[in-house]
Amino acid sequence: MDVYEAVRSRKAVRGFTGREVPRETLERVLSAAAWAPSGSNLQPWHIYVLTGGPLAELKKRAGERLAVGDLWDKAEYEMYPPELKSPYRERRAAFGAQRYGALGIPPGDVEARQRAASANWDAFGAPVALFCYIDRAMGLPQWSDAGMYLQTVMLLLRAEGLHSCAQMAWAKFHRTVAEVLTPPDGLVLFCGMSIGFEDVTTAGPRTGRAPLEETVTFVDDHTPSGHGAIIGAG
Repeated sequence: MDVYEAVRSRKAVRGFTGREVPRETLERVLSAAAWAPSGSNLQPWHIYVLTGGPLAELKKRAGERLAVGDLWDKAEYEMYPPELKSPYRERRAAFGAQRYGALGIPPGDVEARQRAASANWDAFGAPVALFCYIDRAMGLPQWSDAGMYLQTVMLLLRAEGLHSCAQMAWAKFHRTVAEVLTPPDGLVLFCGMSIGFEDVTTAGPRTGRAPLEETVTFVDDHTPSGHGAIIGAG
């Protein structure tokens, strides 16, 4: 699979089979992903990979919290701005409508949406869950580095015939994750990632992307004056 196909076929999969993922495959992916770019080569990510009994224990604990209506943990970072402006607000709303509409959940049915969201904490049935922590002392550029690392992991997984779903939702249960992983003090859970083979019987519609002209501006010799034209050095 070439890199273009890996990018085009990567998607957030929310339904996995129980088929085991070989340890050597995960090691190959994560060894290669270590070459992801990071400013001054800080490599600020701290990765934990759960399978088998430890993952089952985490799912069990998360499920117990959900069953008794335990509130989410205090947020350690802001996932989204409290007031999304246009066009981000519309994009998020369109995603929600498509995601929950495919599940037959009508707009405004908050309880049904919460039930659907609870699948996050079962890792959507995946046999592998990856957790990405970052040092609390790191700044925004290092969080960006972690994002590039995670994207590299997801593309390499596609090359192995695997799928994934990056999940900030796990940060809402960061105390429960820490009970199982016991990470060192000073680390913040950025997100989890479910990994495995897609259960194609649960596949939903793929979320679209904005047209190129909505997100990309080319500035070249043909750009009209006053529209971002490059001014030559004198």
